[in-house]
Amino acid sequence: MIYTPLTKKALKLCFEAHKEQKDKSGLPYVFHPFHLAEQMSDEETAAAALLHDVAEDTENTFADLEKLGFGGRILEALKLLTHDKSVPYLEYVEKIKANPIARAVKIADLRHNSDLSRLDAPTAEDLQRLEKYRAALKILEE
Repeated sequence: MIYTPLTKKALKLCFEAHKEQKDKSGLPYVFHPFHLAEQMSDEETAAAALLHDVAEDTENTFADLEKLGFGGRILEALKLLTHDKSVPYLEYVEKIKANPIARAVKIADLRHNSDLSRLDAPTAEDLQRLEKYRAALKILEE
């Protein structure tokens, strides 16, 4: 993990925002963004990794994030990483590709979410999602 004042602020917000959530196998959800942040190589990508699901999956808004000091390139990446359900998934992924911060975070996100060993008993739905993630990774890694 990269520890700077900004990443520490992101770490605290990430924990507070996700502390009651569980992932698909019942583990604390917050382990997921922590895992992604550990793989990042600079302050901006680490902060974006920690915050990548905050606006999408919690009550926090982009305005809240901006007020807390997450602006500029980080906020731009977070907006790209937040999937508007009215946009087809692979179209959403295609938009991420051009942003280096969002791209790095999404690749790590997809790889982690593709690790079926995290699940106790993968279902047919999990296998379908895995195929979607493989298609997304192919787009991002081209």
